[in-house]
Amino acid sequence: MSAGRGRSALVFLFLGLALLLLFYWNLAAGTVLFSPGKLWALLSTPGSKDPAASILFKIRLPRALMALLLGGALAVSGFLLQTYFANPIAGPFVLGVSSGARLAVAICMMLFFARNRATSSLALVLAAFLGSLVSLGFLLAVSSRVRHMAALLVAGIMIGYICSAATDFLLSFAADSEIVSLHSWSQGSFSGMSLAEVRTAALLIAGCAVALLFLAKPLGAVQLGESYAESLGVNVMRLRTLLILLASLLAATVTAFAGPVSFVGVAAPFLIQRLLCTNKPQLVLPASFLGGAVFCMASDFIARTAFQPTELALSTVTSFFGAPIVLWLLVKRRGK
Repeated sequence: MSAGRGRSALVFLFLGLALLLLFYWNLAAGTVLFSPGKLWALLSTPGSKDPAASILFKIRLPRALMALLLGGALAVSGFLLQTYFANPIAGPFVLGVSSGARLAVAICMMLFFARNRATSSLALVLAAFLGSLVSLGFLLAVSSRVRHMAALLVAGIMIGYICSAATDFLLSFAADSEIVSLHSWSQGSFSGMSLAEVRTAALLIAGCAVALLFLAKPLGAVQLGESYAESLGVNVMRLRTLLILLASLLAATVTAFAGPVSFVGVAAPFLIQRLLCTNKPQLVLPASFLGGAVFCMASDFIARTAFQPTELALSTVTSFFGAPIVLWLLVKRRGK
């Protein structure tokens, strides 16, 4: 086995073990602690009338699964945007994509509340998808006029601020009962998930994963240069369009269910590429999914248990760990 393959195997082994350990902690830890034996007994008898079964299957299991799925989706979305813009600092949160999706979801939720109707998961995902596409559309329009990537990043940050300001403006007119729900969601959270929502998110993310299986090889060719990719028969324009659509859909899925989650889309794929010592999509895409899942599950565990019974906002924890990585990247690129 070559050194590169051995390193990749160790990285995947480490991520897999970390994911299993964090998944166990997220199921077992909380105000009610489950021993390994108790947890196994509950998982093996899902129809049990034990009150602990309700805690596990209605609260902790859906939350842990959502942290796994959405964390992975956010990291993959970040890697796609970093590849598209050829910049390691690009990500759904930094470029304002998550903020655009947040604004669209807030509008959708308020419309549902105004009609006294329950919000639909698919409707929220569709709204978030449209919002993220609009934000990216503005960003792409800016990218056609500026050549410096720093200006593009500033434009993305400004788009994010504008969308966030518009969202806060809308929240100021929401009813008291709506504000509680919208405020909790707008800070980022995996709480309140259901297994039905987990299935919906899993189907959307699985669809994107299947598409990326066919795009991994052309994506690797584009990383070596558009001229080289075209010489291999890659339709670069179509590939870039698909990258934007898939990145937007993944970020929209995360925002629709968990709200805007900051910095995971930048920090996780960057750390994964550093660990693997490669940016080869065939390796980075699955490893980024695992890395994003580990990042979000660890952050959610900290948010939920660090100051019990008070629960921190998810973005508070992800920003605490992710923002220094983005700052280091900015300093590093400035040095170059």
